[in-house]
Amino acid sequence: MLLDTASLYFRAYFGVPDSVRAPDGTPVNAVRGLLDFIARLVQDHRPDDLVACWDADWRPQWRVDLIPSYKAHRVAVETPEGPDEEETPDTLAPQVPVIEAVLDALGIARVGVAGYEADDVIGTLTARASGPVDIITGDRDLYQLVDDARGVRVLYPLKGVGSLQVTDEAWLRGKYGVDGPGYVDLALLRGDPSDGLPGVPGIGEKTAAKLIDAYGDLAGIMAAVDDPRSALTPSQRKRLDESRAYLAVAPTVVRVAGDVPLPAFDPALPAEPLDPETLEALASRWGLNNALHRLLVTLGK
Repeated sequence: MLLDTASLYFRAYFGVPDSVRAPDGTPVNAVRGLLDFIARLVQDHRPDDLVACWDADWRPQWRVDLIPSYKAHRVAVETPEGPDEEETPDTLAPQVPVIEAVLDALGIARVGVAGYEADDVIGTLTARASGPVDIITGDRDLYQLVDDARGVRVLYPLKGVGSLQVTDEAWLRGKYGVDGPGYVDLALLRGDPSDGLPGVPGIGEKTAAKLIDAYGDLAGIMAAVDDPRSALTPSQRKRLDESRAYLAVAPTVVRVAGDVPLPAFDPALPAEPLDPETLEALASRWGLNNALHRLLVTLGK
């Protein structure tokens, strides 16, 4: 089980009232919510391995070099030496180091790599997996990894993590008309304002799906642009032709990396805390006793 950790703690932050606070009054709603999410996921799915995948760089320079608008609207502070600081609610940002410390004391593997997003870590771990993989994320970009033959699916939270949309190839085809790899082409053609991806003007989701169905993939679509006998409409041909520069680099930006140099780590689900003393101190300092008790009971079963 691979957690898109930031996606989950953002959801926890907005889903748990900020009246949930530490003894000194500091909000810990994201911390508490994430711990409850993990407890519920372990209880319901009993994974053998669990990895909290981390955004060591939420806006990698190699993606920005190709598409400068990539996530540009979400930059709060530009940092010349990188990475830039992402816009984060004032009461969420201080909770992230607490989440890091608690996961580390629990012994839940937390993996991030400089220059890469959590999505890239997830893509690499999925590529390396020898068995089924469940990816827990509220980010549809990871639909590209869905692969029935390998048992890779995305569990997308609808309401907390007690209600998860099971995204497999049948669901993808029913919803978007594409399979996992086809989702990359769909996403880059239609664009994604939340990630600063412009897409091809005039090519929305339905048109993108029809083009992929007709021509197979982006390469097939661009071959059709160059073929005067193809069934593309004049406006489609013109818009795609004018977007060649974007379409040449967009696949590299949208596709998650599958070859990130990962550090050594133990993905096994811990039955007991790795560092009980530190965990006890964190529980006391941040008022996490009940949430950690629930999680530890679940892990120990």
